Amino acid sequence: MAIRDWPAEERPREKLLERGAQALTDAELLAIFLRVGVKGQSAVEMARSLLDQFGGLNGLLSANRQAFCAGHGLGDAKFVQLQAVLEMANRYFDEQLKEADVLLSAQATRKFLQGKLKQERREVFAAIFLDVQQRMIAYEPMFYGTIDAAAVYPRELVRRAMELNASRLIVAHNHPSGVAEPSNADRRITERISQALALVDVELIDHCVVGGNEVVSFAERGWL
Repeated sequence: MAIRDWPAEERPREKLLERGAQALTDAELLAIFLRVGVKGQSAVEMARSLLDQFGGLNGLLSANRQAFCAGHGLGDAKFVQLQAVLEMANRYFDEQLKEADVLLSAQATRKFLQGKLKQERREVFAAIFLDVQQRMIAYEPMFYGTIDAAAVYPRELVRRAMELNASRLIVAHNHPSGVAEPSNADRRITERISQALALVDVELIDHCVVGGNEVVSFAERGWL
């Protein structure tokens, strides 16, 4: 049965307009993106099949061009469309963070960092530089590594903080393994960074570790 023949309250578009996007399942949201199905499958059925094939939304959204286009009913046009949607989402959270008091916007900060780091296939260590009013001056990836480690140099963070006249910093890095739990090495380098920044009167207010859909905050754990 085609989606147009479903009861109105079960159609993804009508359901979204009536109850909001949060009321939709992953398959229903994906179906709206797909717009149409393929022969023998409605858009929702096709979406369910793709989610099974890719192991969920995360696998589908992080797939490279070759893997994505190999999906039944997908191709370059959908891949381009998806990349545009993801980049718009990243820029949206970027703007939110720039306009908000970071300390009062933990959720926006987490989403922003997930958008920047979640899909990285190697470890990236980045910093959010903040002004005296705790607003974002800049987000910058600072160090790159292998799949499981990145060499971090506190003096480079100090130098860049001084160049930007930053008063506070949030540092973050990803775990490509998908496990967000900080390592002992993560805790040691955080202490070194905090001590180095303190010498120039810059405060490290958090270190966030992004792994899959989870973000671990050092500040929330009482480690800073």
